[in-house]
Amino acid sequence: MKLSEVKKLLPTLDNVVFQLEDGTFVPEHFHVTEVGTTIKHFIDCGGVTRCEEVVNFQLWNADDYEHRLKPGKLLHIIELSEDKLGIKDAEVEVEYQSNTIGRYDLDFNSSHFVLKNKATACLAQDACGVPPAQQQNGLVKIPVGVSSCCTPGGDCC
Repeated sequence: MKLSEVKKLLPTLDNVVFQLEDGTFVPEHFHVTEVGTTIKHFIDCGGVTRCEEVVNFQLWNADDYEHRLKPGKLLHIIELSEDKLGIKDAEVEVEYQSNTIGRYDLDFNSSHFVLKNKATACLAQDACGVPPAQQQNGLVKIPVGVSSCCTPGGDCC
């Protein structure tokens, strides 16, 4: 979900509610402690240099049970960050801590925001050497008797 979509939804809501994909709700006394951008500049296993930029919201459970973040306040925080930081209309990624800090994609289900689980993937499948049929769910089937899927100079890593 792009930032412009979040901004369009907020005025239509009575409350800001986030739910994890497993059905668990973020406690209603959460705070948005950061709005900013995250830039990831990297090289994939095929040697291609890439740069990704997302808008980042950080959610934090406070022991402050007296305050609730209202849609207008979140919209104000977003607009302030656009003005002060020059934030672009990019995909929104949400940081939220359960056992560790998780990073989630953002969606909306007609009444509240949903934190969607992310998954890793090979971005250079043509250079990877793993057949596409074996890349399902991020798992690779290794034939019995094979001790390693990579060999020195094999260009797989």
